[in-house]
Amino acid sequence: MNKSEFARRLFFKRCAAAGLGFATPLDARVRVDASEKQDLPAYDGPYYIVFNASGGWDTTYLMDPKGVGGINRLYEEGDILTQGEHRFAPTEKTREGGISNEAFFSEFGQELLVFNGLDYSVNNHAPCSRYMATGKLDSLAYPTFAALVAACKGQSCPLSFLTFGNYSATGNLVAMSRVPYLPSLKRIANADAMDGNPRSPYHDDFAISRIERAIDERRNARRQLNLLPRQERAENMLYAAQVNSKALARVTPHIPDNLPKQRLAQQAEIALTSFKAGVCVSANLSIGQFDSHANNDQDQMRLIPEFLQGIANVLHRAEELGIRDQLVVIAQSEMGRTPDYNNGNGKDHWSIGSIMFLGPGIKGGRVLGQTDEKQFALPVDPASMKIDSENGIRIRPEHIHESLREFAGIAQHPASLEFSLEVKTKEKLRGLWS
Repeated sequence: MNKSEFARRLFFKRCAAAGLGFATPLDARVRVDASEKQDLPAYDGPYYIVFNASGGWDTTYLMDPKGVGGINRLYEEGDILTQGEHRFAPTEKTREGGISNEAFFSEFGQELLVFNGLDYSVNNHAPCSRYMATGKLDSLAYPTFAALVAACKGQSCPLSFLTFGNYSATGNLVAMSRVPYLPSLKRIANADAMDGNPRSPYHDDFAISRIERAIDERRNARRQLNLLPRQERAENMLYAAQVNSKALARVTPHIPDNLPKQRLAQQAEIALTSFKAGVCVSANLSIGQFDSHANNDQDQMRLIPEFLQGIANVLHRAEELGIRDQLVVIAQSEMGRTPDYNNGNGKDHWSIGSIMFLGPGIKGGRVLGQTDEKQFALPVDPASMKIDSENGIRIRPEHIHESLREFAGIAQHPASLEFSLEVKTKEKLRGLWS
C-alpha cells in the first residue's frame, strides 16, 4: 500500500462517523470483490503481546535488585541471585501465590532481554501510561505500539488489536476490540448460531448459501452505481462484516473447554486463540493494583509472582498451540517505586523503571542499562548499548518505541511516519535486539 492510498483511506475514515466493533473495513490490499468469492486470509505472525503491570511495579523486587540503603526490607545484598547476566531478587520464600523469580529466570532467562534504568521523565499515572504505551509523552493522538503494529500488519483482521485495559489509544488507525470472556469469544466466532453453539445454527447450509448469493448479487448490482464516498464506505463495511464473520469462525476449534482462573491467563487465552486462528495481530494485557503506596512489600510479593506466572502461562500455551516461535512478548509498567518507604510502609511513584522483552529475533540472556545504588538511571551509549556516564543519553520510552518499530519492520510504514517519534538518528538504539 503506497502513502497516497493510505492517506486517502485515512481521510475517509476520519471524515465519516466511526464506531468501535468487531467488523472493520477491509483495506485496499485485501478488499473483497463480491464477484470473486473468497475468505479473508489468515494472519500467520509474528504476534505481539504487551503485558502491563498497571500502577507501577517495584523493580527492586524483580529484575533490578538493590540490597543496600534500605531500598527494600525482604533481602540483603548477599541474597541477590543470578542467572547468566540476569540479577534478580529472591522471592521464593516471600511470594504469595504465582511463581518466584527463581523459577521464572531459571526457565526463561536465556530468552529474556531486560533493560534497566528507563527514564519515564514524569511520575503521574496518566502521562506515564500514555508514554510507555505510545512512546509519545506530549500527545493524546498517538497509537499504542500494539495498535500501530496491528494497523500496519493486519488492519483487515477481524480482531486485529485486542485490548484488556490500560492505555489503548489507536490513533484512528485500527478498531479496538474488547472481548472480556472466553464465552464471549465463542459467541462472536459463531454469530450465526444460537448462543454461539455451532450445533444450533439459525439457518441450515442451504439457506445460508442462498442468503449469501442474494447479498452478492445485490452488491454486484450496486457496484455499477455512482455512490457517495460515505455510502460506498458503509456498504464496504457491511460486506466486510459478512467476510469477517466467516473468518472469525476459524477461532472455534481452538477455544478450550476449561476456562483458566488466573486474571492474565483468561485474557491471554482469548488472545492466543485469536492468534492461532489468524484473526489477530496484537493484544494488550493488563492487571492492576501495583500502586503500592501502603504495604509495598506485601502487595508486590502478591502481584509480581502473579504477573510472572501470567507470562509463563502464555509461553507454555503458545507452545501447545504451535505459535511460540512467532510470539513477541513485552512486559512493562508505567513507573517504578521509590527507593525509600513512606510512613505507611509503602513506596510512592518513581520515574525510573525497567522493561523486558522475549521472542524471535530478540537475543536473550542479556541485561542492558543500569541504575546506581540509589536507583537513579545511568546514561547509555545508544550505539554500543554500554554505560557511558560522560557521553551517553538517558534512554526514554520514545527510544524503546523507535526500536520496536524497526524490529517489527514498520518504521517506514505510512502509519508510523504519520506518528513520528522524532528520535534523532544519533540517539537510535543500535544494539538493543542483538
